[in-house]
Amino acid sequence: MKIRLTTVYVDDQDKALRFYTEVLGFVKKADVSQESYRWLTVASPEEPEGTEILLERNDDEAVTTFQQAMFEQGQTAALFESADIQRDYDRIKAAGAEFTMPPTKVTGSTIAILNDTCGNLIQIAQYDRRKG
Repeated sequence: MKIRLTTVYVDDQDKALRFYTEVLGFVKKADVSQESYRWLTVASPEEPEGTEILLERNDDEAVTTFQQAMFEQGQTAALFESADIQRDYDRIKAAGAEFTMPPTKVTGSTIAILNDTCGNLIQIAQYDRRKG
């Protein structure tokens, strides 16, 4: 069994699509609308057939309340792994992203946190690799 899809709630799907593709560098996988519903997913260009992120509209009061509380507490909505966090930080920052934490060494990894402009904090992590 493997993870196929995960959801990140966003306040604006068009803005989220621009951010996740143009700033983070993901690729659009699906964009299907039916009446007012839109199924919009992105995936890593490194694994285009891998796990997709559903950019789901946060038009439910419970979701909005949860999302705001997570953001206000500094809790991240998603974590993405980087092979070179400094390179990705520099690229993403140059594309206009606002980081709330630059690459910072913590136990077992280096992490950075950014605002996705759609109501979420996103963490990027580069894990320490030990031989042996």
